[in-house]
Order: sequence, then C-alpha cells, then structure tokens
Amino acid sequence: MPSTVIRPTPAPGDEALAHFQQLLRFETDCWDVHYALNNNLVDFVLLDVRTEEVAHRGFIEGATIIPHSKINQQRKSDCLGDTVFVVYCAGPPCNAIEKAAIKLARLGRPVEKMIGGVTGWLNESFELISDI
Repeated sequence: MPSTVIRPTPAPGDEALAHFQQLLRFETDCWDVHYALNNNLVDFVLLDVRTEEVAHRGFIEGATIIPHSKINQQRKSDCLGDTVFVVYCAGPPCNAIEKAAIKLARLGRPVEKMIGGVTGWLNESFELISDI
C-alpha cells in the first residue's frame, strides 16, 4: 500500500507544470519582493493590509499601509492604471491577505499575495521598520 504522501496519485508532470505556473500568477515570495525593493525594480505597489495599529509597529520599508477593511470602492481612485498590488499580512495564521486580494480583484485590480507575510519576511532575516 502506498504512503499517504502519494495517495491520491500525484498529478502527471504536464498537469503539475500547469498548476505551478498558474500558482505563480497569484503569489510571490518575500525574497523576490526584497530583491525588487532593493534593486530599483519596483513595478508594483506593496500593501500591508493589517490593522494600522499593528502595521505601524513593524512593516516593510516601501509598503503602503491600508488595512483590508478600508479597501473599498472609494479607494479605487488610489489604484492607478494597471498597477499590480502585492499584499501581505502577518503570515500563515492571518487571512487578511486573502480578504484584501478579493477586494482588490473585485475592483478589477491585478493582485498577488506575498506568501509568508511578515513571518516569512522575518524568517528570511529581512528587517521591518517602525514609525511608533
């Protein structure tokens, strides 16, 4: 009997390729964001979507703080052209990232999530800044 690791049977290579290529259209990682921010390759808006109180204690330099609860139709004017938004929150136990991505997508905006959030950022030994 096969292990639970390969039950159900894994997808064949062509299906796996399609799945993982598609996945990368929806997410990026902390390393890629850090590299872009530090090498003048910023072609996206980085959004910290945690509460303002929490975010101001420590956030990624260059990020804009807009809590997911404040993303709405009125803020659509802040979303220029085809700007790509990259959203992040605290990390795996937080679903603010998905809430923000849904709201931005409903506004017709291209959006990716930064997997790992602040937890992933700190795990890579990258620094946060604070304005408190």
